[in-house]
Amino acid sequence: MSNLFSNKFISDEKNFALLQETMWGPNATRQSEELASYFTITKDMKILDLGSGMGLSALYLVQAYGAEVFATDLFADPTENYERFKSLGIADKIIPMLLDATQPLPFAKHYFDVIFSVGAYNMFGDNEEMLPKLIPYVKKGGYIAVSFPGLKYDFGHNVPSEMQPFWDVPEVARYVRGLQWWKDLFYKAEGIEIIHVGEQACHDIAWQEYLASRNPDVEEEKWDLDMMTAEDGKYFNTIQLIAKVI
Repeated sequence: MSNLFSNKFISDEKNFALLQETMWGPNATRQSEELASYFTITKDMKILDLGSGMGLSALYLVQAYGAEVFATDLFADPTENYERFKSLGIADKIIPMLLDATQPLPFAKHYFDVIFSVGAYNMFGDNEEMLPKLIPYVKKGGYIAVSFPGLKYDFGHNVPSEMQPFWDVPEVARYVRGLQWWKDLFYKAEGIEIIHVGEQACHDIAWQEYLASRNPDVEEEKWDLDMMTAEDGKYFNTIQLIAKVI
């Protein structure tokens, strides 16, 4: 898999500083680049970016393809994102919005060419209703492409001892699931042709770049560092789905 955009992007000093400041998880530019490699994106497309955080996935979609992106998130301040996009010269291509993906979406059906989500889908899509809910907002022949943290296999009741302190947090046990669990969920949806469900090749480097930006003196950031040290490459993956609307 090519990382041409991500490698070039991160080699620039200003871009590297931007990544350090805005990553909310494993490097979203790398995840976005891998997702986008499975289908064609053009500058004429409208893309709904769900859970866009501080805008790295939206930035990628604009800078790499010139697409028009609706950068939506429940927790990121859209005004702060707008100011950031202005400073990068891409505000004319991105509409920042505060949006809860679990609520009715304020868009016309068949409006988007692509629904895209990096690092967030597992937080709202871990049910049989979400994917069928999203499909009508995509034009026939368009795509849904998502990536998010997962497990190589479900722990069930046999959580490895080194991971038990982290699995005491209820949200972790709910939102971090195994690859097969997600495959079983995705294949229940009608109205799509699944192009690919699997593990992202960029998992290791995307995590390395994120962890390098964490401060061990800040408790919340130390938590990530401690978890990934305990995991030691044995259990986690990054899961991706690419599906075509038919």
